[in-house]
Amino acid sequence: MASLPNAKTLTYDQWLKLPLTAGGREEVVNGEITFMPPNKWPHAQVVRNLVAAFLRQIDPAAVELVFSDFGLVIRRDPLTCREPDLALFDRGAMVVQDGYFHSPPQLAIAVLSPSETRRQIEEKLRDYESIGVPEVWLVSPEAGTLERLLPEGGRLRRSAIVAEGSLTPQRFPNVSIDILAIWPE
Repeated sequence: MASLPNAKTLTYDQWLKLPLTAGGREEVVNGEITFMPPNKWPHAQVVRNLVAAFLRQIDPAAVELVFSDFGLVIRRDPLTCREPDLALFDRGAMVVQDGYFHSPPQLAIAVLSPSETRRQIEEKLRDYESIGVPEVWLVSPEAGTLERLLPEGGRLRRSAIVAEGSLTPQRFPNVSIDILAIWPE
C-alpha cells in the first residue's frame, strides 16, 4: 500500500469530487488516500467462493451482500473510508449517501493479503468498532483459517479461529459457511 506523496488531508467534500482511479483499490484513512494494488488470483477466488456461498443462502429482499470495490464511510472528519472485501447489510438499516455506505454492515469480511501488517489490520478493526460493526471475519488464505471477531467490552475480540467445519454469522442464523469450500482450488 502506498500513500500519496506530500499527502494533503482531504475533506469529505473534496474526496467526492476526485476522479475515479483506474485499477487497484483505495482507502482513505484520516484524510489520506492509500492506494492498494488489485487483488491477486487466490484472494479473488476466496472472495468469489464466499460470495457464492452467501448468495445461495441469504434472502436478497432482506440482506444486501456487497463485494468488490465499495466504500464504507467510517467518519467524515477526519475522512476515513474503508473497503472490506465483503459486507452483509440489513436492508432495513442500510444507509447509502453519495454512493457510499454510511451505516455499519452486520458482517464485514476481510480477506488478508500477505503484505498486510498486524498494525494495519488492527487499525481497520478499530475503525469497524467505532461504527458498531457487530461481527468481523478475517480470512487468511495463507494460513487456511477464518478468524471470527465479536464485540466484547467495547472491542472486537477473537471468538474463534477455524480451519474446517462450518461457521454461521450471528446475525444470519440461516447461513452456514463451509470453511474448506472457500479456499482456492
